[in-house]
Amino acid sequence: MPYRAPLSDFRFLLDNVVGFNAVAATALFAEAQPDTVEAILTEAARMCENTLAPLNREGDKVPARLENGVVRTSPGFAEGYRAITSGGWVGISASPEHGGMGLPITLATCVNDMMGSACLSLQLNPLMTQGQIEALEHHASDEIKALYIPRLISGEWCGTMNLTEAQAGSDVGALRTRAEPKGDGTYAITGQKIFITWADNDFTANVCHLVLARLPDGGEGTRGISLFMVPKFIPDAAGNPGRRNDLKVVSLEHKLGLHGSPTAVMSYEGATGWLIGEPHKGMAAMFTMMNNARLGVGMQGVSVAEAAFQQALAYAADRRQGKTPLGDGAIIDHADVRRMLGQMKAETFAARAIGLSCAVALDMARATGDAAWAARAALLTPIAKAYGTDTGNEVAYLGVQVHGGMGFIEETGAAQFSRDARVTTIYEGTNGIQAMDLVGRKMMDGGEAAFRLIGEIEAAAGAARGALPDLSQEVWNAAEALRDATEVLVAMPGHDRNAGAVPYLRAFARVLGGHLHLAAALSDPGRAALARFYIRRLLPEHGALLAQMREGAESVYALTPEALAL
Repeated sequence: MPYRAPLSDFRFLLDNVVGFNAVAATALFAEAQPDTVEAILTEAARMCENTLAPLNREGDKVPARLENGVVRTSPGFAEGYRAITSGGWVGISASPEHGGMGLPITLATCVNDMMGSACLSLQLNPLMTQGQIEALEHHASDEIKALYIPRLISGEWCGTMNLTEAQAGSDVGALRTRAEPKGDGTYAITGQKIFITWADNDFTANVCHLVLARLPDGGEGTRGISLFMVPKFIPDAAGNPGRRNDLKVVSLEHKLGLHGSPTAVMSYEGATGWLIGEPHKGMAAMFTMMNNARLGVGMQGVSVAEAAFQQALAYAADRRQGKTPLGDGAIIDHADVRRMLGQMKAETFAARAIGLSCAVALDMARATGDAAWAARAALLTPIAKAYGTDTGNEVAYLGVQVHGGMGFIEETGAAQFSRDARVTTIYEGTNGIQAMDLVGRKMMDGGEAAFRLIGEIEAAAGAARGALPDLSQEVWNAAEALRDATEVLVAMPGHDRNAGAVPYLRAFARVLGGHLHLAAALSDPGRAALARFYIRRLLPEHGALLAQMREGAESVYALTPEALAL
């Protein structure tokens, strides 16, 4: 089934639910007025529907391959990439100083959402570059900015991030890649990195790697790590790609999904690199890129959910199988199929609304400098990443189920969504790590940012009692339960928090979803049925999730290795 961009959802969420009007009212983003927003969304949708979506199956059937040291990309990907770059979509939120559009991250998030639905394997390339641009804008020298950022924005060059090593996955501090000063302001980078997304291609003139490595005087752990720009080709005096750097793609991984996106083992053999930011402060600089990517990956989950839902809905509306309660109609009239489609739609809407709410907070923090907005964005980032990607996996799973036996057949395409979505809960920090970040670092303020958001949810639910008394009371009760649980959480020792981190994050997402669905129903009575489905059927899960959180670590660690082996 052809992909159709959910433009009505984007417009509705921006106008009525996530508070984008506040972003457009700031001086920094004054150009983000309705006509500009409409033009951006419409043009991006046209590209995604007509150019990128046809590439999705091709990328799955004909994966990227390594041929004599060169990565050959899937059929049509070069043309798809040129469509992305010619439209200026890589630099949509980058600074105009270097050729970017300077538009809000919220709009970039909408565009990336559409690109991910159309062809997630290809969308990963500009997503990595966008993160690199932001890291360079915040941490690079003026010379590096002037040389690299315009070429990254134009798409002439593309960017990657290199963190992971075979012995240093989530524990980045265990990395062994070395950086030796060469005495001329550059460094010799030596080591091997794994899981490098879009480490190479055959359609850009250069690939720019941001690499974490340790200087000779770098201490142990993450505090001793520095960040370096290590290009595939070293720029000459004119800024054009010059001699080949001392790095290579060793191999490409054979993956469950995302076949069109080359994931490489990279070897750096004394490669020339330039320091980005201060020595031994590499993790802080890389986190600028990672936080951008975490929201982006959360929205990748939403992207897959949208595409899987569209296909399942079309199949269910066409497939006839047995008598239904409504007569001889299609399987969409069977109660369980309707339930699955309702859950797919409701979860996708909630996850998209949470992701866009996070993007709005990022934009407001940047435009106003208000610490409260920055705290809101920090709080929402792990929730948006984890819930968005969980939603992508769960909705894709339901999509296969709606198709029945045909969902298990590759030719329908339903299985590809499940395979492509699976890694999103793992990369850019597993969802368990996101949850531990939420209950740890994000609660270092004593829960102030969380309580402020919960208070807003309660206030909105209270204000809705006259219009939607049954739904508003359910949301208020859930928010109050979340408040009580958060008070318990912030008083827990760290290991008890971590043991309940995943259910706590999920419960927080459930309550946020109810709040956002309620706001949608208040703005448009036509959306009340979906809000009722979510609030009545899905929101009640928060109670069981918070009960798990309160259990702490004792029952987890009672399952000793010996007990687990019985």
